[in-house]
Amino acid sequence: MAEKILLALSTFPDAEKARRISRQLVSEKFAACANILPNLESIYRWEGKIETANETLVFFKLSEDRQVAFQEKLRSLHPYEVPEIVCFKIDGGLPDYLRWVGQSCAS
Repeated sequence: MAEKILLALSTFPDAEKARRISRQLVSEKFAACANILPNLESIYRWEGKIETANETLVFFKLSEDRQVAFQEKLRSLHPYEVPEIVCFKIDGGLPDYLRWVGQSCAS
């Protein structure tokens, strides 16, 4: 089961938007869980300039077979023109937890 579970990261402009979008993604089974970490400082290059912003980071757990649908849905809801959406395969973990993630994302 571990090879079929992903950790996805995305940043948001504020905690309220992160909560609203995360709740929708979990309720519609695009993700099993969302962990919201407010008060992140980001420094990045955008349109040729160095920018600094306070953001909120969200960790999403989802099944690999929902990755494309998750990315499409998150992108459609996200306020950024080019949102950060990066996914990592989870190589191991508590089997019961990983099974729960997969079951929670089943359509």
